[in-house]
Amino acid sequence: MKEIQIGPNEAGQRLDKLLKKYLKEAPGSFLYKMLRKKNIVLNGKKATGSEKLAEGDSVKLFLADETIGKFTGSPQSTKGQCFDEQKATDISFSVVYEDQDLLLLNKPEGLLSQKAKKGDISVADQVVQYLVQTGSLTSAQLETFTPSICNRLDRNTSGLIAAGKSLAGLQRMGELLQNRTLEKYYLCIVKGKITQPEHLKGYLKKDSRTNQVTISKRGDGEAQAIETEYMPIAWQDQMTLLKVHLITGKTHQIRAHLAACGHPLLGDYKYGDAGWNQKYKKQYKVESQLLHAYELKFPAMEERFEAWSESVHRAAVPQKFWRLIKETAWEHGTQEALEVQH
Repeated sequence: MKEIQIGPNEAGQRLDKLLKKYLKEAPGSFLYKMLRKKNIVLNGKKATGSEKLAEGDSVKLFLADETIGKFTGSPQSTKGQCFDEQKATDISFSVVYEDQDLLLLNKPEGLLSQKAKKGDISVADQVVQYLVQTGSLTSAQLETFTPSICNRLDRNTSGLIAAGKSLAGLQRMGELLQNRTLEKYYLCIVKGKITQPEHLKGYLKKDSRTNQVTISKRGDGEAQAIETEYMPIAWQDQMTLLKVHLITGKTHQIRAHLAACGHPLLGDYKYGDAGWNQKYKKQYKVESQLLHAYELKFPAMEERFEAWSESVHRAAVPQKFWRLIKETAWEHGTQEALEVQH
């Protein structure tokens, strides 16, 4: 027999949804059959699966340990060991902010946000590992709730990623991102001299075969409308340090949108200038786009999330990026550039 005590991270969802998370390998027909036969009960009573769970509820599974192990995908799950310490790796991100609901971290370049294939190391996996190791979550709690990242960055883009530590945190962050009330700012170095801010609009179409996007001024049925705003921080004849406000946030949006305007990112070998990139690859070992998710600005928030209200969080730029900022002879904005502190 296995008992699941409903806590704040499980409350508010239907019973059958919880069961599908916990017994993820079990067919739906099996779950509903067990409910009908009272092999799975809610607060000691027969349930249909449509019941909405509340904090303090008890779900009991009168199933063999072998059956539970089979359908959870882990024979050890009945012992509360769903986190495998043997597979733990070093945490490669740094923590920018943390409370009971939210973790803001600074992702290094080269680390995947989520796994692309089995065996990959990702931010999502490291977040779970970090929360277990710091005592924010137990292995037993992970059987019915998995913390998750709320936004993704390309492998070679560094900077701020938000992760929900609680169900409430995940849901609220999802709303902020969907409603675009959370403002996201990036730093990048682009080719050419830019002296004035600009608000760009266009349409983006992705080619799934090449994982590359194209930008156009007019859309068609498949293209998605995009908006990108930028403000120059420092410039000289060859390049500009930009602060970019990502308003929409589609695949490769900043990289492709700026390249389409004649200002490709330094180090971008997909949309950029190969000859220009090669020069800085030799001198500064720039092998991927210098794009950093630098700042998050929260709107006014309600009581539970009052700590987030109108707060601003910044992530230090990577050493390679910082060195180039410091060693560049800027025509304008040197002091402003140096305020982008490492």
